[in-house]
Amino acid sequence: MKALGCRIRSWAALPVVAALFAGPLTLAAQNRIAWSDAEKPVVQQLRSLRSLSDSDRAKATLQLALQIRQLAAASHKELLADQLANLATEGDPGHDTLQEVATTLAQALKEQPPAEKHGEPDMAYVTLAQLVRYEHIQASSDSPQFAAAMSKLEADDQRRQAADFTLTDLTGKGWTLQNLRGKVVLVNFWATWCPPCRKEMPDLEALYRWFSPRGLVILAISDEDAAKVKPFITEHQISYTILLDPGRKVNEMFQVEGIPKSFVYDREGKLVAQAIDMRTQRQFLAMLAQAGLE
Repeated sequence: MKALGCRIRSWAALPVVAALFAGPLTLAAQNRIAWSDAEKPVVQQLRSLRSLSDSDRAKATLQLALQIRQLAAASHKELLADQLANLATEGDPGHDTLQEVATTLAQALKEQPPAEKHGEPDMAYVTLAQLVRYEHIQASSDSPQFAAAMSKLEADDQRRQAADFTLTDLTGKGWTLQNLRGKVVLVNFWATWCPPCRKEMPDLEALYRWFSPRGLVILAISDEDAAKVKPFITEHQISYTILLDPGRKVNEMFQVEGIPKSFVYDREGKLVAQAIDMRTQRQFLAMLAQAGLE
């Protein structure tokens, strides 16, 4: 299921949450959730966040983090803080801004701890854990769900380190991850319908042109049909390798719950860097530097 921020989120499947970002709230959505007068401006700003320039978006993200933090505990604070955290990782708002976002989410979870779902930590705890593990943000929680989320991310990374797959590209050629030892490999999960995916593709193309002579291979994996992917790639003049995963077996192998998501393996096949969301060219360069490409 496609969800907000191009993420697959259990709560994002709710019509009310989808409506929050799809445009003006429908009457049915309004009947399902009653936004307070203090929450309504936050909802509107979250909905328009992607329309801002990168610099304005970073400022707005910081302001929203502080604004949500001031909401009453008996509100939809956790829902709004979690959604802001997911939007905040699209690009590079800056470490200090992400710190404020994480602080707001941690506070909201403390005030309104959601229940486990089928023995798994609520996705808001996973979001907070991702900020800590992958964005190097300082945040903590006394909840066992947070500890479980951190353990889950560690286990996911161990599976990604051991992962291997063979997929075909748009010409029918097969590509096997483990056969690319000696190359620096950037595995990117994306889709034509995902705005953050489309936004980072020109940077990936530029990086591929710069570094492919030095051994960079980009494997961009889509779970869509070739009939949809081929014209998109032609139109956008993408030259790096596009692989098809229509059964989502490799998506599931990598525990991909949202896109875009990128993983960098060094020449020995070690997973050295990963991104939980859209990256800028500067951020991609930092990831590749961890694999020895500078």
